Amino acid sequence: MKAFTQLTGLVAPLDRANVDTDAIIPKQFLKSIRRAGFGPFLFDEWRYLDRGEPEMDCTHRPLNPDFVLNQPQYQGAAILLTRENFGCGSSREHAPWALEDYGFRAIIAPSYADIFYNNCFKNGVLPITLTSAQVDALFSELRPGYRLSIDLEQQTIVTPVGETLRFNIDENRRHRLLNGLDDIALTLRYADKIRAYEQQRAARAPWLFRDA
Repeated sequence: MKAFTQLTGLVAPLDRANVDTDAIIPKQFLKSIRRAGFGPFLFDEWRYLDRGEPEMDCTHRPLNPDFVLNQPQYQGAAILLTRENFGCGSSREHAPWALEDYGFRAIIAPSYADIFYNNCFKNGVLPITLTSAQVDALFSELRPGYRLSIDLEQQTIVTPVGETLRFNIDENRRHRLLNGLDDIALTLRYADKIRAYEQQRAARAPWLFRDA
C-alpha cells in the first residue's frame, strides 16, 4: 500500500450526497479481485453513455460531457470534494480500489458510510471529514485549477488563499497511512514471532504437522 504523507493536488467536485458504492464501481465489475485496473470504470454509469463491462477497452467509449471527471479542467485530479454519506450502500472494497486506481488519494466530505471509510484506510486513500459548512465553503471557492495541500502528519488542509483547515483522524489509522501499512503489512511485522510460534507448536505437537 502506498504511504500517504503530504499531497498538493487538483480538486474535482462531485456535488452529490449519498453516493453509493454501486455508483462508484457498478456491480458487474466485482468479478475481479486483482485490485488494479478499476480506474477506467470509476463512476462508470455517470461517466459514459454506454454500459461498461469487465475487461472492456474504454479508449473509444462515448463520454458523458456533463460529468465532472470528463471536463478538461479536472483531468489529473487527486482530491475528490463531495457531500455527506459518501460510499453508502454495499460494502464492496472495489470502491476505494477504483478511486485509488483512477488517481484519487484523498476525499473530502462531511460524512462517510462506515465500511467504505474503513476500506479507504486499508487501500491508501485518505477520507477527510470536515463540517458541512467547511465543505460548503470549499465548493463555493472552487475554480478551475483549484488545488489544496494536505498534510496528514499535521492533520491540516491549506487552501490557495492560505487558510488552514484542521481535521481529526484516529491515531492508529493515521499511523498506518503515514507508513503505508495495510492489514498484511501489519501482520508481516510480526513474521519472526509467527515463525517462532509455528516451530514451537510443531515441537510440542508434531503429529499436527505430519503429511496426511
